[in-house]
Amino acid sequence: MTKKKKTVGKTDVDVILIGAGIMSATLGVLLKELEPGLSIEIYERLDIAAAESSDAWNNAGTGHSAFCELNYTPEKKDGTVETKKAVQIAENFEVSKQFWAYLIEKGLVSNPGNFIRKIPHMSFVWGKKNVEYLKKRYDALQKCTLFSEMEYTEDAKVIDTWAPLIMDGRKKDEKIAATKMDLGTDVNFGSLTRDMFSHLKEQENVNLYFNHEIRDLKKNNDDNWIVKVKDLETNDSRKRTAKFVFIGAGGGSLPLLEKSGIPEGKGFGGFPVSGQWLKCTNDEIIAKHHAKVYGKAAVGAPPMSVPHLDTRMINGKQALLFGPYAGFSTKFLKNGSFLDLPKSIKFNNIRPMISAGLHNIDLTKYLIDQVRQSPEDRLDALKEYLPHAELKDWELEYAGQRVQVIKKDAKKGGVLEFGTEVVSAADGSIAALLGASPGASTAVSIMLELLARCFKEDLATDEWQAKIRDMIPTYGQELSNDAELCKKTRERTSKVLEIENT
Repeated sequence: MTKKKKTVGKTDVDVILIGAGIMSATLGVLLKELEPGLSIEIYERLDIAAAESSDAWNNAGTGHSAFCELNYTPEKKDGTVETKKAVQIAENFEVSKQFWAYLIEKGLVSNPGNFIRKIPHMSFVWGKKNVEYLKKRYDALQKCTLFSEMEYTEDAKVIDTWAPLIMDGRKKDEKIAATKMDLGTDVNFGSLTRDMFSHLKEQENVNLYFNHEIRDLKKNNDDNWIVKVKDLETNDSRKRTAKFVFIGAGGGSLPLLEKSGIPEGKGFGGFPVSGQWLKCTNDEIIAKHHAKVYGKAAVGAPPMSVPHLDTRMINGKQALLFGPYAGFSTKFLKNGSFLDLPKSIKFNNIRPMISAGLHNIDLTKYLIDQVRQSPEDRLDALKEYLPHAELKDWELEYAGQRVQVIKKDAKKGGVLEFGTEVVSAADGSIAALLGASPGASTAVSIMLELLARCFKEDLATDEWQAKIRDMIPTYGQELSNDAELCKKTRERTSKVLEIENT
């Protein structure tokens, strides 16, 4: 690890990871594979790993691969469909699958069936304008090899064979359309995260601490980081010194980034969005649906609120969710404080936050309307996907908190970003991950970007390059431009992950 040569003074540990979610788990495994001698400490304020955004009930959309999520392919003013973001996300998801296949091949995590299963990804729309949009989207995506297996239909009988529940009771003269990708998956990121941490805990010089909260962090004169940690069970506090710190605390990342005081972190704000699911309690209904069916979001809705009827495997049992219904809370974490948002407002970010708020009045109105929804209102939304839905078969389940990124903008003062953002110090000694969707699904690509920023010299060595290509054989190549490589890569990962015929 090159940082040993850059820093002066004694440290307690090479790397500190804050937050026991999918991001820290991914970075921890990557670093330990690349540099086995590294010492790593992981701190989590809750009593279990992956209990916030990475948890299956809290994750707004598992297995994001841009096959069905319409918010990744917006229609532009000229009527064409923009596919750049969808292609990038699909590309990144293939990187994630390669890394997970490596974990299985090397025995670093257990049975792939514990965290990934094959399940079709569908987009479903109704109404003339939406049908025209979906056809344009399909045509645009067909130009990219990553989406070559996508099917499109406006035939109600065909859609009925794909997802019979959404057709049961629907008007026969209604104009509808759907796309389907059989290559889609359901990923339980909570299970995957816990598997990776189980592996990390067994490695030499790796320690994972639950019920520990980071209270402060600052740089010392030796260019190392002093991290103040509080044991929430004993109330004891201690200081740990590290060469590198990663803040992967989900909604809790922004306050810690602000505490770090790095110039690169100034001007960032956060806009929290909460969520709720309708969870099906009728086993007969659950058994009849086997797909992730995404529709179009309402005007002003944030991306995490794209409605979907979602089959998932949670704790080994098939589940059916609909939503998420958005809401607003000043908490940055599901288990956070109502003071999180007020405390995050600083002199350096107040202008971007006010500007972003003024430019997103529609979003504010939308969230207010969502908060005021009655059970009957939520049922009406569900009936657009399941015409025969009855309230007695569904119950409300609270999802996780998402903190969308607000950043400075030269023209607008501040903009609200729906995505993830890696913020790192110029010297690469600290990095934080802000934002949400598609997050977990693209965790490997995000952490590779972090390595390129914060471990640039190490990454350039022959040893690291060879090891990364061992973990991700197509590293540095684009599957979207190589049909044969895409086909071979997908065949290999599907076989290793056991998702060919599941």
